Amino acid sequence: MAQAAPVSGTPRTSGSTDVFGEQTHTIAKWTVPVAGGLIYGFWAANINRDAGAVTGWNVLFGFVCAIAFAAAYMGVRMLAPLMRREMHALLWAVFAGCAFGFLYSQTDATVLRSVFMSLPVAVGVFAVAFYRYYTHEDAAGKAS
Repeated sequence: MAQAAPVSGTPRTSGSTDVFGEQTHTIAKWTVPVAGGLIYGFWAANINRDAGAVTGWNVLFGFVCAIAFAAAYMGVRMLAPLMRREMHALLWAVFAGCAFGFLYSQTDATVLRSVFMSLPVAVGVFAVAFYRYYTHEDAAGKAS
C-alpha cells in the first residue's frame, strides 16, 4: 500500500514510538514483575518437587522464589537506567545468569555445572542488551 507523504508545512509528531498511554505503563510497571515472579516461582517449585506430591513447603518455596525474583527484577529495573550502557547491560546479564543458574541448580546439578550452564545465558543477554543500549543511548547512558 502506498502512504501519502507529509505535506510541507504540516506539523509532525514528536517521533515517539510509544503507542501506550501513561496508565498502561503504570499497570505494566507492576504487572510484569509480579507475573514474572509468579511464573518463576511456579517453575522453581515444580523443578524442586521432582514429580512428587505438592506439599506446603513446596508452595512456600515457590512463593519465596516469586517474591525474590520480583524484588530483584524491580531493583535491577530501577538501578540499571542510572548506569552507563556497559554496566546497564552487565547488570541485566548478571540478573538473567543468576535467575537461570538458580533454576538449573534445582535439578540437583552441582554448583559448578549450574555456573557453567548459566554463563551462556548471561553472555547472550549481555550481547543483546549491550547492542540495544549502544544503538539507543549515548556514552553516559542517556537515551538519544
